[in-house]
Amino acid sequence: MNKEKQYVTIAAMVTILVGLIIAIFLLTSQKNSGSSNDTAKQQTSQVKKDPKLDQMTLPQLNTTIADDESEVRLVTTAGDITLKLFNRYAPLAVENFISHAKAGYYNNTTFHRVLADFMIQGGDPQGTGKGGESIWHNKDKNIDSGQGFKNEISSSLYNIRGALSMANAGPNTNGSQFFINQNKQDQSQKLNKNQYPKKIVAAYKNGGNPSLDGSYTVFGQVISGMAVVDNIASAKVKSEGEGSTPIDPIKIKNIVILKEAK
Repeated sequence: MNKEKQYVTIAAMVTILVGLIIAIFLLTSQKNSGSSNDTAKQQTSQVKKDPKLDQMTLPQLNTTIADDESEVRLVTTAGDITLKLFNRYAPLAVENFISHAKAGYYNNTTFHRVLADFMIQGGDPQGTGKGGESIWHNKDKNIDSGQGFKNEISSSLYNIRGALSMANAGPNTNGSQFFINQNKQDQSQKLNKNQYPKKIVAAYKNGGNPSLDGSYTVFGQVISGMAVVDNIASAKVKSEGEGSTPIDPIKIKNIVILKEAK
C-alpha cells in the first residue's frame, strides 16, 4: 500500500508539473504574439515618406519665369501684384484665368472677401461671392458640366504664402473666383513631414494655409507685391467670415498679360 501511495503521489506531482510547464508555455506564446501584433500595428500606422517627394520640382520657390510658365500683373486700386502661373501643373485653371483676363472679365471687380492672416479673394463679377463662371460654362460640358471644372492637385504646388489658388464650393466646382494666400504665421509645425517636401516645410515657416492643400487648385505664385496683398488683407471689413467684405471697396482695375507660356 505504501508503494502504491508513493506511485500515486509521484504521478500526481508529475501531472501538476506538466500542467505548469504547459501553462507557462501558453502564456509566453500569447505574450510574444501580442508583442508581434503591437509591432505590426505600429508599423502599419507609420506611413513612410515617399523619397520622390524631395525630388519634386517646386516652381513656387523661385521668381524666374520658365518657358512653360506665364506671367501676369494684377493692377488694383491698392497697388500692383505680379504673379507667375503654372501652365504645366494646372493647365485648366491657368487657361481659364488668362482667357478671362484677356476678355476683361475681371476688370473693375472687387476683392469681395478678405481675411487678415488668411487670404484675399476676388474674381466674382457680382461681387457677392456667389457669382462667376468658367470659360467653358455652357460651351464645353466635357470640361464644365455646369458646376465648374475639375480640381488640379499637384505634389509640386502648395498653399504657401503668396500662392494663387482657385476658390470653389466643393470638389470640382471651379468657376472664376480665386484667392491669394496671405497668412504670415509659421505653419511648419502643423505639417506631417512625411507628406511634404523638405523645402515646402521650410517655405511654410513664412506662412500659408496647409489645411487647404489637396482641396484647392494652386495655379500661381506672387513674385512681386506681397506688401499690397498684406494691405488688402488688413482692410476694415463689414463683418467676419463669408461677409468679410472691405468697407471701402478694393478693385482689380485690370489684369495685364506680361508673358504666356510657350
